[in-house]
Amino acid sequence: MTITDLFRLDDKVAVVTGASSGLGVAFARALAEAGADVALGARRTELLEETATLVRATGRRALTVTTDVSDPESCTALVEAAIAEFGKVDLLVNNAGVGTAVPATRETPEQFRRVIDINLNGSYWMAQACGRVMQPGSSIVNISSVLGITTGGLPQAAYASSKAAIIGLTRDLAQQWTGRKGIRVNALAPGFFASEMTDHYPDGYLDLAISRVPAGRMGDPAELAATLVWLVSDAGAYVTGQTIAVDGGITIT
Repeated sequence: MTITDLFRLDDKVAVVTGASSGLGVAFARALAEAGADVALGARRTELLEETATLVRATGRRALTVTTDVSDPESCTALVEAAIAEFGKVDLLVNNAGVGTAVPATRETPEQFRRVIDINLNGSYWMAQACGRVMQPGSSIVNISSVLGITTGGLPQAAYASSKAAIIGLTRDLAQQWTGRKGIRVNALAPGFFASEMTDHYPDGYLDLAISRVPAGRMGDPAELAATLVWLVSDAGAYVTGQTIAVDGGITIT
């Protein structure tokens, strides 16, 4: 086996949430290009079909399941559908998430709870559903954010809290499952990548934020997806419980 062989995902089955747009699409396509079949979950079914087309264009199989990760039963249904279609689940990418930018004195309980329910609780329900059926050698990657490590300068208490909590969740699940079940659990903490969330940033905010990035630019989704493939593949087999910042260096400034 060569070094490049270690990055292959042939005969693996991946579940990707939040797969209807943005980074979720990049993740699904990269996993398929590396050899995995992919079960795609999101609330916007019509957009999921577009992602499925990209996956199938690589020669891999795709399944779409309308999924609300804040609902534990919906998470279980996605995993059960993947097993019914593909026979197993080897990889989970917990990518579904939402963001807000509301001053802390004006954020309503409903606004705060919605972010936590999708970003944090949804990651847990999906990990729980997969952890019950995954076999040794499986891998989970939770998508956190650099805003769980540092501040971005916007009022994002709910979002930052949820992403910091995902880092703690990742550590605990890795401690519980790596030795006992053979399931590695890691997190990615992306910096600034084009997404639906960045589309809604205030005018001028991204320019100011990028001025803090030593690399001097936003990230390319392919750079983040490549890190994901490394983490879930045999190339990352000795990595667990870690949060990998892919951020052009903003967390060191």
